[in-house]
Amino acid sequence: MKMVTLKRIWMMMVEKKELVWTWVTASAHIITAVIGSGVLSLAWAIAQLGWVVGPAVLIAFSFITYFTSTLLADCYRAPDPVHGKRNYTYMDVVRAYLGGRKVQLCGLAQYANLLGVTIGYTITASISMV
Repeated sequence: MKMVTLKRIWMMMVEKKELVWTWVTASAHIITAVIGSGVLSLAWAIAQLGWVVGPAVLIAFSFITYFTSTLLADCYRAPDPVHGKRNYTYMDVVRAYLGGRKVQLCGLAQYANLLGVTIGYTITASISMV
């Protein structure tokens, strides 16, 4: 008997198209992802760069974000963009396109990033409490 996990339930719901995605739900997800401690310090960081370099850095990073999001969208189905197998996680994408040892390296990088973010938020929260 297979163990039912949240990921499996989510994938079954996506396959059956029971989820209703609208611009309202997309906007809510974007707002909750963007509003955070990074946004709160963005104004200070741009002010430190000045009026010329600050907006230039914002524009440069907006192009980098656009480029990486289009790459990720292209990797959603592999190898064919219409009939290919769906990749639900970064690990699935790496497995489909690179395979082998690189999947383990991707997992290591993801867990290292998760550990660093957790430590950073813990320190930030503890400083804010004092």
